Amino acid sequence: MNSNSEIKTILQKFVLNQCTPDETSEVIDYYKKNKLTNDFPSVEDIQNLLTEIPKMDPKTADSIFANILANSQEKETVIEITRKKSNFKKYISIAASLVVLLGIGLAYQKGIFNTAKTEPKFDFKSTDIVLQLEDGKVQIISENNSVQVKDAHGNVVGNQNGDKIVYGNSSNLEQVTYNTIKIPYGKKFKLQLSDGTLVHLNSGTTLKYPVKFIAGENRQVFLDGEAFFDVAKDKKHPFIVNADALNVRVLGTHFNVSNYPEDAETDVVLVEGSVGMYRSNEDFDAAKNTILKPGYKGSFNRENTLISTKPVITDIYTSWINGGLTFRNMTFKNIITKLERRYNVTIVNKNEKLAGEKFNASFNDESIEKVMSYFNDIHGIHYIIKNNQILIK
Repeated sequence: MNSNSEIKTILQKFVLNQCTPDETSEVIDYYKKNKLTNDFPSVEDIQNLLTEIPKMDPKTADSIFANILANSQEKETVIEITRKKSNFKKYISIAASLVVLLGIGLAYQKGIFNTAKTEPKFDFKSTDIVLQLEDGKVQIISENNSVQVKDAHGNVVGNQNGDKIVYGNSSNLEQVTYNTIKIPYGKKFKLQLSDGTLVHLNSGTTLKYPVKFIAGENRQVFLDGEAFFDVAKDKKHPFIVNADALNVRVLGTHFNVSNYPEDAETDVVLVEGSVGMYRSNEDFDAAKNTILKPGYKGSFNRENTLISTKPVITDIYTSWINGGLTFRNMTFKNIITKLERRYNVTIVNKNEKLAGEKFNASFNDESIEKVMSYFNDIHGIHYIIKNNQILIK
């Protein structure tokens, strides 16, 4: 690719995933040879070329391409985190030649443009809250906006205002259809489901839920991550949270479910009411299954599938809703993962001995600098925070 016109033509095909293998190789070779030169087209050039794709809000595009860039870099001792201010033109050019090579950016971008046939891979280090509709289309949710949520037929099924989506119960749906919401690192969000149930979603969480609950069927949702449920009472329709191999069944109550992949156990903390815990491949049996009482935590061991219970101070486990952060008998390795999720940062720990040590700590709505300072005070760890990077020596 030597001329600007040839570059534009192939990049257009590349972004639209229409390149032949030879053309894809040309794009990759071009990037490798030219690195970060200014030979790529400008933002305006890209927008003019891609007339087949709806225009994107510049902030949304900037965020997407910034994260493509962040994910494309080789892992070194310190990994750079997406910065608040970025060079949009440079991200466009880098994204155009890295998407297929890395296999991550294009799928997400096509999801944003509602052209993907398969579910796009979600990067939790994005800055966008993503709502996937029942037909596979994707809608970006900005906490500063107010928008309508529509079904595949254009009917309004919910309304988003700020950091909350409220689903109505007036649609004529006769079978269960699902929406899926994905909360990136560093953010939280709220949902009011069609039955009036309020769900607080923590950062790094995915929830799949019915657009409308159907009469005669259980109210079931699927959780990866952490959420606090304030379930509307309905004795005829049990509310079930599926957390992989665990089901949590209630009729109407307040409880917290934490189901993050790094944890060995899925924890359920009951604030009030009654909760039944049982394996997802089994039917609920009140006489045999674990029934939690208020003020208790039930822990499902993923390895042996056993459930244990103990009394706890529930506020410790629900403080995250108001910005709190709590660690109980947790390894520093897992603490790092939760700090990365909470603050949308990348932490590289070179202190192997520290990784396995366990800590108990609680924080209010503190900055990452204050949290790291705390661990320094009690353990004397050496760390560097630079350009939103954290390196523990």
